Amino acid sequence: MPKEIAARVERAIGEHVFPGCVIGVVHTDGSQEIMPFGKLTYESDSVKVARDTVYDMASVTKSIPVASLVLSLIAERKLELSDTVRQYLPELQNDHGATIEDLLTYRVQGPRLAELRYKTFEQIRTHILERGFSGPPGKRIYTNLPAYLLGLVVERVGGGILPALAESYFFEPLDMPDTTFFPHDISRIAPTEIVDGVEIRGIVHDESARVFSQVRRAVGHAGLFSTAPDMLNFLEALLRGKLSTVFEGAQRGLGWQTAQPDFMSSSASADAFGKTGFTGTSVLVDSSKDMGFVILSNCTYPQRAQDAGTTTSATQVFRADIANILLH
Repeated sequence: MPKEIAARVERAIGEHVFPGCVIGVVHTDGSQEIMPFGKLTYESDSVKVARDTVYDMASVTKSIPVASLVLSLIAERKLELSDTVRQYLPELQNDHGATIEDLLTYRVQGPRLAELRYKTFEQIRTHILERGFSGPPGKRIYTNLPAYLLGLVVERVGGGILPALAESYFFEPLDMPDTTFFPHDISRIAPTEIVDGVEIRGIVHDESARVFSQVRRAVGHAGLFSTAPDMLNFLEALLRGKLSTVFEGAQRGLGWQTAQPDFMSSSASADAFGKTGFTGTSVLVDSSKDMGFVILSNCTYPQRAQDAGTTTSATQVFRADIANILLH
């Protein structure tokens, strides 16, 4: 199996899908295997990827830690799925009676955060709360807005800022020392893109989340940085029943992705769940196969592909191929 993985990774590096990646696997018995490949960039003198190279997790942030925090607060009876969003964000206009469950299942639409990236963080927040949703909850359509609002709800209910709550609930008890919204040592961090001649490294790649990060504010839709060992510790906790509330909610698709063969492959079990990130990161848990795994890469470097983020992108095909190798 490691030879198959190595061959597929080397092919991806040769095709410039990414300059390097880390693949980590954990089993229900706690055994782990971490495989680093390639370099941080395509330059010949670039640093080699290591087991503990730090990657921008991008939208994985929506699940770890944000949806996981929401599910934990529900277990503590501080929240209910049926609670309206406006119960916790009374300044939200045009809420159309949307609930916490509607946010977790992405059934609401409204302002597109990417289009607000030239505003200040105060202007973005005000714009979202004043505009609210474009209509009542409907079919599932994936956007950044629900996770952004869930981040605000978590802070209101949890009584602290998002990084502190994530640290208290997950990162400290699960021994995830390199997982943070605000990394310090950029030498271990894989860069995500070169924009207007400037390398994005050590600050979140997502444009709207970056507006907040520049003033040391974390948001719910992107911004987490982590390593393969740390992510495997979280996935192991899910597999071994230490985060049973999160596990059960994730299997129901509450803040997590389910039934997504485009990155999980057809080999994944019906109860598998996971999450992908635009920068080339993903996590997957398949308890029926007694396994979880993480893929960390910087596929957006030095520039994102035209089909980045689509179900047929080279990164998505790579994810599915790795999933098929591991889960088959």
